[in-house]
Amino acid sequence: MITAQALAICIFTAAQTYSVPPTVILGVLNVESGKVGMASPNTNGTYDLGPMQINTIWMPELAGYWGVSEKTALRWVRDDACVNIGVGAWILRKKMNETGSLVGGIGGYHSGTQSLGSSYRRKVLSAMQRYRLVRQPSDLVMGYGRGARRAPG
Repeated sequence: MITAQALAICIFTAAQTYSVPPTVILGVLNVESGKVGMASPNTNGTYDLGPMQINTIWMPELAGYWGVSEKTALRWVRDDACVNIGVGAWILRKKMNETGSLVGGIGGYHSGTQSLGSSYRRKVLSAMQRYRLVRQPSDLVMGYGRGARRAPG
């Protein structure tokens, strides 16, 4: 079990490393509701792993970055909260870079399909408002640039 203090360090480290607002990471964590060790099956045969529910489609790329087997990458993402949050922030950054915006990145984190991404984005923004991480969605300043293209780990 990870302590609240350790979780905060993981969130802020990932946020700083990938230039993603920590409030967005918290919003995604709230919507995903995953847990360390969790592997949730999807209808397409993939699984969502750990606290940020990282899809197993990312395992080949992560294994390559880390120089480990896909099985090891899967275990790290599923069973280590800090690794999971770091990978989640990395995915958010990749999607922000692809879409050119923070809100586009939030939607893209969930799906490349516009309607599914829009629905997910609304859920994340709603969670952020509910927990007073933002007053309104427009409070999310687009000041987070296109930097931080580092590979996870």
